[in-house]
Amino acid sequence: MSSGDFCPRCGDPVPERAEPLPGAPRERDAVLCDDCYFEDFDLVDAPERLEVRVCSQCGAVYEGNRWVDVGARDYTDVAVEQVTEALGVHLNAENVRWGVEPEQVDENTIRMHCTFGGVVRDTYREERVTVPVHISKQTCQRCGRIAGGYYASIVQIRADERNPTPEEEQRAVEIAESYVAKREATGARDAFITEIKETDDGTDIKISTNQLGGGAAKRIVRALGGHVEEYPTLVTEDSDGNEVYRVTYAVRLPKYTPGDVIDLEDGDGPVLVRSVRGNLKGVRLATGDPYEADFEEGETPEARRLGTVDDASETTVVTVEDEYAIQVLDPETYEAKTIARPSYVDADAQTVPVLKSRAGLHVLPARAAAVGDDQ
Repeated sequence: MSSGDFCPRCGDPVPERAEPLPGAPRERDAVLCDDCYFEDFDLVDAPERLEVRVCSQCGAVYEGNRWVDVGARDYTDVAVEQVTEALGVHLNAENVRWGVEPEQVDENTIRMHCTFGGVVRDTYREERVTVPVHISKQTCQRCGRIAGGYYASIVQIRADERNPTPEEEQRAVEIAESYVAKREATGARDAFITEIKETDDGTDIKISTNQLGGGAAKRIVRALGGHVEEYPTLVTEDSDGNEVYRVTYAVRLPKYTPGDVIDLEDGDGPVLVRSVRGNLKGVRLATGDPYEADFEEGETPEARRLGTVDDASETTVVTVEDEYAIQVLDPETYEAKTIARPSYVDADAQTVPVLKSRAGLHVLPARAAAVGDDQ
């Protein structure tokens, strides 16, 4: 702009200013003097009012086009952030400084007192604006689905030729809850468990998505053994015409559990089951030698259950006859009986736990109740 130009609005002389760089747009108001320029100048462009949508159930905040977990019930910081994002500072302002001071009017209203300062045309300008923020309590999609009992998959905890033990059901639920919680912690808002229900045959876990249901079922089998069977059911079509299925993941736990005593009827004596993951593993009660089922037999070799470690009784050792035999008192008749001495029985043992079954008396390991520790 050349020297000697006059303001088209008031006629006063306009100070000489640097010409814009080649290719840069010329500001429309550059021809105005400072007084006329600042008459219509707004340092800050602020909305008259803001609404912050929050979920009254989980505390999530609606930002953009989605619900976001903020992890707090105090929404002052959220209001400050959204007001800050909504404010616009004039492009010609330099060395901008600003501050926001919240004033809690009531439970759902916060006044944001905003102060902005900056240098425009070598003149320091300061402006104060107040933006009311209303906290609107709503229900997010996730909480709405939970309240409505929504689910897309069912994980059924069952067992082969028996009911799952309380310990197995509890462990299965813990695995499912931990898996879903970890997914939720990564920001997956569609990750939740709708219902955990005990039935006569086992436990049913209703989960929000098929992917989560399948993942939980696989992790349960990995920890407790068994296998998973899938049963999809067509329930509807989405807006694009795609078929939507609800899948039941039936977890079939193995026939035997750690702590069971089984007779393989192979002439080598009963086996105390220690693990059923992959293939059945245990210890021979006649010798103390380890046992592992063939790969073809897997988790359920052909056998009959004689009892469990809970059926064992502590009895007196009469004498240790030799390396292979021990004499104990029958816990029911109190007769002295000579039975096989497994390698885990000490020569100076005074008492031992024994299991009496149709196969006879058998000495269990002293820590038999903890056979499932390696699970």
